[in-house]
Order: sequence, then C-alpha cells, then structure tokens
Amino acid sequence: MEIIISNSSDKPIYEQICMQVKNLIMNGTLSAGEALPSMRALAKDLHISVITVQRAYEDLTRDGFIETVSGKGSFVAAQNKEFIQEEQLRVAEELLQKAAEIGRTHGISYEQMTNILKLFYEE
Repeated sequence: MEIIISNSSDKPIYEQICMQVKNLIMNGTLSAGEALPSMRALAKDLHISVITVQRAYEDLTRDGFIETVSGKGSFVAAQNKEFIQEEQLRVAEELLQKAAEIGRTHGISYEQMTNILKLFYEE
C-alpha cells in the first residue's frame, strides 16, 4: 500500500491518509479482508506520528472502510457495492458542482457543458 503525503497540501495528514486509503478500497486496489499496515509500521514508513495514523484509522473505521481486531490488526471491511457506489456518486456530485460553477461564472452554456460531459462519458 503506497500512501503519499504532501506537506504543501491544505488538508491535514490524517485526512490525506484517509482519502488515499478510501480511494484504494473503492477502486479495488485493496480488497475486503486485506490487512493494512500496522499503525506503527505506517507511521514509520511515512515519517509521521503514530497518533496521526491512529486518527486516520479511527476515521476509516467510523466510516466503515476498515475493521480493527484487537491483537490482529486492521483490515479492509467487507464493502457493500451500494455503499461504494453511493460514495462514488457523492464524489461525482462534488466535481460536477465545481464544473457547473466554472461554467456559470465564465459564460459557458449549459448545452456546451452537457456536450462536454457526454463526450467524456462516452469515451
């Protein structure tokens, strides 16, 4: 599992870890039941505090992406396909909202925007 931390990002390190792990799970790189690195091992690899990794793992557990078993470690939770699709839909909505704002503020017509989306969607 490769996690890349950006010190120039406006997002806290624990959020960067959460987002990358969620993406790895949602795109199928990490599958249900797969073990995650221990908090200490990941902290050592990333040269960050164990507390930061702990916060990320707690958030991932709360959101249902991972399960932690005492004495055994953390594992990718069995995911419901509907849950993954709902999460992906939420991400798409956020991106489309940004695109709509750009279109409105720069005078791009609705028809042009729908044509662009149709082009990308049919690729």
